Amino acid sequence: MIRNIVFDLGNVLISFRPSEYLEKNNYPLVKRQIILSDVFWSKEWLLLDNGDLTPGEAIDSIAEKSSLTKQEIALIFNKRTDIMFSLDDTIKILPGLKEEGYMLYYLSNFPADIFDEVKRSYPFFKYFDGGIISADVRFSKPDPGIFNVFFEKYNLRADECFYIDDIEENVIAAVSFGMKGFFTAGSTDVSKELHQRLNHN
Repeated sequence: MIRNIVFDLGNVLISFRPSEYLEKNNYPLVKRQIILSDVFWSKEWLLLDNGDLTPGEAIDSIAEKSSLTKQEIALIFNKRTDIMFSLDDTIKILPGLKEEGYMLYYLSNFPADIFDEVKRSYPFFKYFDGGIISADVRFSKPDPGIFNVFFEKYNLRADECFYIDDIEENVIAAVSFGMKGFFTAGSTDVSKELHQRLNHN
């Protein structure tokens, strides 16, 4: 029986699509490609999510090997929260899920330096009973470590958890623990399918 619903944040509850942001804000194509490859797809970005680098360290490291200047990279880092916006079609189902008696949690790869700001900025966090971000525990999905910490912290049974993520590899990892998994495949409105899946569990 499903008692707990566990949400990823990025592109499930909060849109984070740098490519679309850069295009919308008229960055030239070549510049967009460099920013995406050197910043958002960099190993430093993953290390930042994992809590292994500070933003300053990540910027310095990227600048050593990128054609972007340190100032340009820092500016991109400062725009991280500007790139984000809430995915209201999914968020709107949270109150109903609480009323139905589900416990709600978040489990997300997220850098520590902007998380407090993000948490304050989005009212939907009030519906959550708890959650973990990768930078706080030094494990990033799909590493089993972050799931182990999550289950232990909240004393949850995996087979009573329903997990939602936009990255298939993370869903596979969750399912390997015994959770029910839902890969959103890029959809920004999963409310209807989520209810259908919950009703079949």
